[in-house]
Amino acid sequence: MSWGTELWDQFDNLEKHTQWGIDILEKYIKFVKERTEIELSYAKQLRNLSKKYQPKKNSKEEEEYRYTACKAFLSTLNEMNDYAGQHEVVSENLTSQILAGLARYVQELKQERKSHFHDGRKAQQHIETCWKQLESSKRRFERDCKEADRAQQYFEKMDADINVTKADVEKARQQAQIRHQMAEDSKADYSSILQKFNHEQRDYYHTHIPNIFQKIQEMEERRIVRLGESMKTYAEVDRQVIPIIGKCLDGIVKAAECIDEKTDSQLVIEAYKSGFEPPGDIEFEDYTQPMKRTVSENSLSNSRGDGKAEPKFGGKPKGKLWPFIKKNKPPPPPPASASPSAVPNGPQSPKQQKEPLSHRFNEFMTSKPKIHCFRSLKRGLSLKLGAAPEDFSNLPPEQRRKKLQQKVDELNKEIQKEMDQREAITKMKDVYLKNPQMGDPASLDHKLTEVIQNIDKLRLEAQKFEAWLAEVEGRLPARGEQRRQSGLYDAQPAPAVNNCAQARESSPDGSYTEEQSQESEVKVLATDFDDEFDDEEPLPAIGTCKALYTFDGQNEGTISVVEGETLYVIEEDKGDGWTRIRRNEDEEGYVPTSYVEVYLDKNAKGAKTYI
Repeated sequence: MSWGTELWDQFDNLEKHTQWGIDILEKYIKFVKERTEIELSYAKQLRNLSKKYQPKKNSKEEEEYRYTACKAFLSTLNEMNDYAGQHEVVSENLTSQILAGLARYVQELKQERKSHFHDGRKAQQHIETCWKQLESSKRRFERDCKEADRAQQYFEKMDADINVTKADVEKARQQAQIRHQMAEDSKADYSSILQKFNHEQRDYYHTHIPNIFQKIQEMEERRIVRLGESMKTYAEVDRQVIPIIGKCLDGIVKAAECIDEKTDSQLVIEAYKSGFEPPGDIEFEDYTQPMKRTVSENSLSNSRGDGKAEPKFGGKPKGKLWPFIKKNKPPPPPPASASPSAVPNGPQSPKQQKEPLSHRFNEFMTSKPKIHCFRSLKRGLSLKLGAAPEDFSNLPPEQRRKKLQQKVDELNKEIQKEMDQREAITKMKDVYLKNPQMGDPASLDHKLTEVIQNIDKLRLEAQKFEAWLAEVEGRLPARGEQRRQSGLYDAQPAPAVNNCAQARESSPDGSYTEEQSQESEVKVLATDFDDEFDDEEPLPAIGTCKALYTFDGQNEGTISVVEGETLYVIEEDKGDGWTRIRRNEDEEGYVPTSYVEVYLDKNAKGAKTYI
């Protein structure tokens, strides 16, 4: 099966077919090129997607990735990044293994095709030239024969005519002979050209054209084979990355299997545990007794034995509400029951010497505690976001311990880094001393002094935080045995005393605002000072405000607002960037001034906006 023998007369169709084959090859090249662009675009989009959901450094999101579920999600993002890399590999391999080779091959194929068809056209032109020569000699031979016939007829006519002179007959005879000789020459020439044309025609149809068409056939078959090999390479490029993509997917599955709900629950406990004990049972209040009721000797004895006291002497006892805290949050634990009967299965208190209630009441009423302890405590509870103290005293004890421990670890790392730098500078100085040509040892003295000073500063800072940490760890009971003081009075006959340090630990945010010297001498005794928190008249509204943005208000002393919400302003910004607002009589707190648009009643000209 050869194109040269089977398609000897289909030169033009073969030319069209081979051009169509090159077009198909170029179309496949275009397809692969667009596939590489799609792979690159897909890889880029995957990387951008992975980067978009990566946790931002030094942000709250980074802290959330301590949980196993978040770690698994982070592993998924990393695996998707590697997955995108495999698509980039596919694009690169398609470009290098298919596109580059096929592009060169197409150019070579065009040149080869052009050469073959040029030879074919040249052979066609040659045979056409031979044919034209044959036709020309044939026509000349035919013409000369006709002329010779006419000359012979003319001679015979002249020879038969008796009226024609002998000279005219001789002349006609000679002319006929000349025409016969010309006809013989044309015949010989025609015969020679005909033999030559037949030879050229046989060579054309049986040698030249078959050879040319065979080369074209081989060229076309090579093109087809090359296209098939490219398609195999196309599939193999994808198959090569399948194992790595499988590993990426296995990594995602493995990360998902590492999710542990119990571990995440424990991390939530460690993140938000305050170290306080839950409030005790609220005792039964008997309103059937007079305001100044007397208590039985047995009840007084039990009350003293338990180290608890009556919450108030007269009037409706109230749980202490800390300033700026929403009333729907749980207040500090109320005093425990004054008698064992109030708690069904409560422990029996040890027997104490009985003492008349009137004596204890007079003792409480005549004591004059220091009010400044309460005021300082109130100031401590009004800490706002952005003004957190250096010792983290605004946090609950457990959270404060963790923050201090974290700060100590960071300082120790910085100290170690500076010590390594000092050691490196010292070694370099020794090298300069042994080899002065390498450098001046004195040039390192300033840097060495600076590093030593940094180490001393960091050590002092670390000692300060270690002291605070020791204070917190000494104040916190052992794990599993933590107990918080919930009563207001001591179990001794003397007036019960709770120093400011104890009162600070039982505050909702654990803020500490009083000096150590004041902690030991200030006593929280009388119910009159409870009224300073419980019965304090709310501040009057001085205007209104509209929330420009949503604020979560997760810290103590703040309040959450929703964009577009209207609230009352009860305290203007004092220059610290916070405004005190109220939603209703139960909810009030601070919000960033830049988050609200304030309208003060005293400003009749218009609104005052803090930006």
